[in-house]
Amino acid sequence: MERLAGRATHTKGRAPLMHAVVKGFRGFAAYMGSLMGADAYRKYLDHFTATGHPGPAMTEREFWRDRTDRQDNNPQGRCC
Repeated sequence: MERLAGRATHTKGRAPLMHAVVKGFRGFAAYMGSLMGADAYRKYLDHFTATGHPGPAMTEREFWRDRTDRQDNNPQGRCC
């Protein structure tokens, strides 16, 4: 334990703890993002390249416009 300006500093145990907290928060944020559909365009691109569609993929803007239009034209049970 080191003393600086009259205060004890305990830094040995903080780095692993902070790393675990940050890692946990990032995991939670990724989970919530996938739950809300934030990764839908990435999944679309993965599927598009894996299935070998001819022609170029939609841009991100085109993808979200198409997805919104499809949801508006074919409403299904959803929370919002």
